[in-house]
Amino acid sequence: MNFNPDLIRQMLLAASALIFCALTGCSSTPTKVDSGNIEAATFNFVIPGPRTTPAYADKAQPVHGVIQDAITRNLASRGVKRLESGGDVTIGYLLIIGNNATTRSINDYFGYGDSSELEARAHEIYSGNKNPNYFEAGTLVIDIVDSKTFKLLKRGYASRPLLQNPSAEARAARVQEVVDEILKDLRVGA
Repeated sequence: MNFNPDLIRQMLLAASALIFCALTGCSSTPTKVDSGNIEAATFNFVIPGPRTTPAYADKAQPVHGVIQDAITRNLASRGVKRLESGGDVTIGYLLIIGNNATTRSINDYFGYGDSSELEARAHEIYSGNKNPNYFEAGTLVIDIVDSKTFKLLKRGYASRPLLQNPSAEARAARVQEVVDEILKDLRVGA
């Protein structure tokens, strides 16, 4: 599927507005970000609570593996090792997917419990687009939180048009590109 360059620009502007809202307090998630180097040699992902949805109904699990692998590769290249729990920092992420009519979030590993305000804001932006052509876009938000103090050390995001029926390799490459963009300015020291 070919995308109109104006549509892509509009979607990225919309995503920027969404994240600006997230960073400036339009949600109940933490918004004050500490600055400077992140002192960490290890990390773990947010540990999701028990789920009531049967495992066969969870279609999001494959995307979690792709996102977590991409984040793990990026942080490993900086000398930060993944642990199952007890890392120096905790990584949370939120995926918001939208089109002209609907928006949903995949927040199993976000960790703040309620991402409905971010999802509602994204819906407002995605569905408020004046372009009548159908589109699908995704925004990935990554938080790095100090595991001892629970201070938000870094929040980053990136948005892209969604690929239509990508191969597993193409999807993994796209997610890695997005994660690398989000974490490009991350400064880590042990």
